[in-house]
Amino acid sequence: MLVTLPYEMPELVTRAPFDIHRSTVLPEWVDWNGHMNVAFYVRAFDQASGAFMRNMGLGRNYVDNKLGMTFVLETHVTYDREMKGGAPMRFTTQLLDRDAKKIHLFHEMHHAEQDYLAATNEVIVMNIDYASRRSAPWPMQAAERLEAIWLEHKTLPRPAKAGRIMGLGKR
Repeated sequence: MLVTLPYEMPELVTRAPFDIHRSTVLPEWVDWNGHMNVAFYVRAFDQASGAFMRNMGLGRNYVDNKLGMTFVLETHVTYDREMKGGAPMRFTTQLLDRDAKKIHLFHEMHHAEQDYLAATNEVIVMNIDYASRRSAPWPMQAAERLEAIWLEHKTLPRPAKAGRIMGLGKR
């Protein structure tokens, strides 16, 4: 694809797991049950995916320069413990797999002060060519960054909740 992107790349973070995104449960994210509404967990995890994509050099500049974009193909969320309004969130992200056009990520949302696991999100993201709006290989710089990240993440143990199938179970 591209040999050079027309913008400066951020400093690459390869830490395994990726652990740079922080956020707070906003008042408008709280439902009548007094905790973070289900829809906003997905939004918060999308922001964590965005942090990972920016690390690859594929943030807003990638779209604004009409080079490409990323689309989510599939997502799965588990809700482990409630988060209340104003709660600080810390996200970790593990790269589970990658290929020429897609990545498979696993996020964990933790309460940043009490350190409990609040939720998980498993997501598959695909690179998209801006003009055709069809799948396309990662730009060269992003592919190189992805491989550097993969070298650190591939030795991590697979999260127990990754690849789960939904169902009520047999009784």
